[in-house]
Amino acid sequence: MSELEISNKNNDDDAAERQPLSTEFFKKVRHDVTFSERKFDVNTLPDDMRRVYGHLEEKFGEEYGLIFIFTMRTAVELHRAWNMTLLTMSVLQQIKDKFNMRMTWNLGVLRLIFRVEDGGYELHRKVPYDYDSEFQDIYHRIAMALIEGQINVHEALIYQREAKRGMHTAKSGLFIRNFPGRLILYPGQAATCAVIFFSGAWIDAGIAAVCGLAAGLVEYALSCVGGQATVLLDILVGIVTGLVGGLFFRFMPDGQACLNDPIPDLDGTVSAACIAAPCLPSIYLGTLYWFFYGTAFVIGILEIVAGELATGVTRFVGVAVKTFVLSLGASLGLLIAVAGAFTGEDEGAAGAWHASTCQSDFVVNKWWRIPLYLACSVFVLGQYRLPIVQYWRALIVQLVAYEVQYTVFEKMGQIHVKDHLDTATSNMVGAAAGVIVAGLITLMVDVSGDFYRTRLLQEKSSNNTKLGDFYFRLLSTTNKANYYFGIGRQSDVMKLELKKKLKEMRKELKDPNHPRQQIEFPPNEENALLEAIVGTQDINLWSILMPAVYQLVPGSIIAKLWFSALFFENPFYDKDDERQVSQESVFSNLMVISTSLALGLIIGFALFQVGVFIVGRSFCRKEEKEDNEDNFHITQDYIANKQGMMEGMYTVVHDDNDDPDSMHLQRVEGSRDLCISDAMTHQRMA
Repeated sequence: MSELEISNKNNDDDAAERQPLSTEFFKKVRHDVTFSERKFDVNTLPDDMRRVYGHLEEKFGEEYGLIFIFTMRTAVELHRAWNMTLLTMSVLQQIKDKFNMRMTWNLGVLRLIFRVEDGGYELHRKVPYDYDSEFQDIYHRIAMALIEGQINVHEALIYQREAKRGMHTAKSGLFIRNFPGRLILYPGQAATCAVIFFSGAWIDAGIAAVCGLAAGLVEYALSCVGGQATVLLDILVGIVTGLVGGLFFRFMPDGQACLNDPIPDLDGTVSAACIAAPCLPSIYLGTLYWFFYGTAFVIGILEIVAGELATGVTRFVGVAVKTFVLSLGASLGLLIAVAGAFTGEDEGAAGAWHASTCQSDFVVNKWWRIPLYLACSVFVLGQYRLPIVQYWRALIVQLVAYEVQYTVFEKMGQIHVKDHLDTATSNMVGAAAGVIVAGLITLMVDVSGDFYRTRLLQEKSSNNTKLGDFYFRLLSTTNKANYYFGIGRQSDVMKLELKKKLKEMRKELKDPNHPRQQIEFPPNEENALLEAIVGTQDINLWSILMPAVYQLVPGSIIAKLWFSALFFENPFYDKDDERQVSQESVFSNLMVISTSLALGLIIGFALFQVGVFIVGRSFCRKEEKEDNEDNFHITQDYIANKQGMMEGMYTVVHDDNDDPDSMHLQRVEGSRDLCISDAMTHQRMA
């Protein structure tokens, strides 16, 4: 017997007495239904992975080799989808512990290194990252389903391949996932961001939309060319944005009037023409918002706090350089657009930049501020490729985080006028509120999903109540409507048809007078059943939290820093004038915002974890008093699972191979039991 088989047998023996409810449920489903034997074709793997698999398969068996392949593919796709090393390492560690894999890894910002059999084999991958909440959630669920034993490794690998091909994505998701359908998102996000975040007016929104479309076309063209051409993306996007925005500023009537008379009055009053002219900062920042990767600043701080210094510092510096390239490109485009435009002394791009004036109070006390923010959020969710049927989850998180941040900042800003405590506090509270709301939504969705699927497959009779009937019909009608409107999947409707068919087959199977000896489904219906199995896994909290963090992070702040470095002096003021922009103040704002947001996330996760712990203890005490041992263990396992869900959110997951003498790791290894009965306590003491 191989080490993997021994490890799995021991794990099965340890967990035999008390299995989580979902595990028992799907073991029964797989017992009743005869699944076709699926085999993953290893010949589809890259040459290096196939060679390593061959060596592992020869020494330790097929399953061990395939688990390594699955682990590596999971890491690559999770890294591509969210680029959060802490959370990816958590998933990999769970797979390693479950299947006793002798495997280590180094997850950098772009380069990934995988070692197996104590470094006997080492594979490298360079993985550029992009936003993809759907794949982030799908690949996480597949991994959890494999760890829980609800699918085998062949099914897991095949499901990954199907997800990659879009077989588990709705038609609407396929449309905005890739070009050319993705082009509709660029102008909408640029226009709404220019107004809601960067003090732009409606004219600025219109110009930003044109700039956004131009930037999207540039990215589309370079993606078609591929290869080394993609290295030019940031500089070309910046130049095109600067050129288009600058041309609008130069040739619009108000812009021309501002260029003819850009100098403010002695009292600092800006000319009416410059006030009415397009606001270049809002246009540029709104357009380039798509490309800033502002979440990298906060993630970098999280990694530094968690001890992953190399990755955190590299990420922070890398995104700072990327933002500078975008800002430099926009400045060069503006230089070309306004060359020779001033009637007097030619102040060039710096003159146009400082002459354009933004209306800082344009959205203040406006009834449409929240609707406009929600519109911006919808375009952000499209950028993140979140399935449309899940938009409501993320929109709630985005709105709560934004409103809490906005309200606290407005209240504290009236008092703290000479420090940054209002900014820091509003960011921390807003981020923490977003985490807590995201956690509550995931709990609600998980409970609702478990009810829907257990009722769908008729495995829990306690759900057969009038209220249960009503709720199930409501969910079923919603799924059908989603499909017919093009935002749902065909498999969601197929599952409803499968419910009736499975119920009838089970009756026939239990009837001794009926010739049926097993339950089998055609391949398409079997795929729908496997999709239901994978779908029972808890949704990943970050898939709905990350878009909210994206709208809170300071990508635009560092862009302002670089624009201030490029246009370091306002030509219309004296060098010693107090109205000159201080580069130090911009950089300090960047550190205040990024660090406070990271700390807010940590506080939010900690509060949510404490809340789960307290609620879990309460339920466990109740079940223990009622002497309901089965429910006690189920509740204990469920709450422990929710507690474990926090690992990797803001901490480095523990590995037994880490330094055992480290005091930090000794604290991590401390008791994690949520519910300890008196009998269990005495047993431990004995």
